[in-house]
Formats: sequence, structure tokens, C-alpha cells
Amino acid sequence: MIDELPAGLTARHLAEEDHSRVLTVLDAWWGGLKGEAGATERALLLPRLYFQHFTTTSFVVERGDGGIAAFLVGFLSQTEPDAAYVHFVGVDPVLHGQGVGRALYRSFFALARSHGRHHVHCITSPENTASQAFHTRLGFTASAVKPDYDGPGLDRVAFTIDTAGAV
Repeated sequence: MIDELPAGLTARHLAEEDHSRVLTVLDAWWGGLKGEAGATERALLLPRLYFQHFTTTSFVVERGDGGIAAFLVGFLSQTEPDAAYVHFVGVDPVLHGQGVGRALYRSFFALARSHGRHHVHCITSPENTASQAFHTRLGFTASAVKPDYDGPGLDRVAFTIDTAGAV
């Protein structure tokens, strides 16, 4: 399903049963970014509904033992027929730099193109400089910080990429 994964990793579409498994890895993978408030924020960003209603546009990467190595939750915009959106993505830090995140995004770009979508959007927090650097390396264009984007004190940086030129 996803090409270019390191040996021993396989990918499939997300399923409802993955919800608790993904929530379990968030704190470790984000290294405590923004403390307890950040942990709560991350968990609230991934309610079960994403694992029920966006399974065909979302992916999970697993190790041979079934453990989660990475995931991408994305969907086709209902409002913008030309756009798709990556809502949340995570890669086990042990696998950073091995092409897992890039492979997830490439598969999502291909899926978006197959549905006639020409742009992919996503956001991250201003504190997540690693995410900002990753998205920039992929070719996304970043906005300036958008104050209170997701509510009071929840500033975000927005990213957009044209799927025709996406890697």
C-alpha cells in the first residue's frame, strides 16, 4: 500500500481499533512538548470519529510485531473540492530520518490526486519546530503564525502544497 518503507514495516488503512493504540504513543513520541496541556491537546485532536469516518484516507504503519510505527490521519475536504487535509501525523522518533513520514505523505498526495484534489493543507503548533522543518523539506509553503487559530492561546502555522509538484 505504501512504497519506500524501511524493512519490517507494513502499512494499511486506519481502523477504529487503532484509536487507543495511537493515543498510547502520543506522549512518548512528542517528548512532552508543551507539558500536560500539550498531552491533553494532542489527545483531544484525535477523537474516535477520525478512526471511524476517515479510514479510507488515513494510514497506519506497523512493525512486524504489530506495534505502531507511524500514522497519518487525513481526509478529502467537504468544503473545498480541490483540497485534502492532513489532520494529524506521527512517526516513532526512532524512525525519524528513515523516510517513513515522507512515504506517508507521498501516499496521501497520490490518494488526493486520484480524487482530483490539487492542494493539501495541514497545520502545526509554532512550538513544533521539527514539524515545521519537515513540512518545509517536503515542499509545503508555511504561513506566518496564526494567533488563536484553534481557540484562545492555540496558535498555529498553516501549510499548503500543490499536489502536482508534491514529492
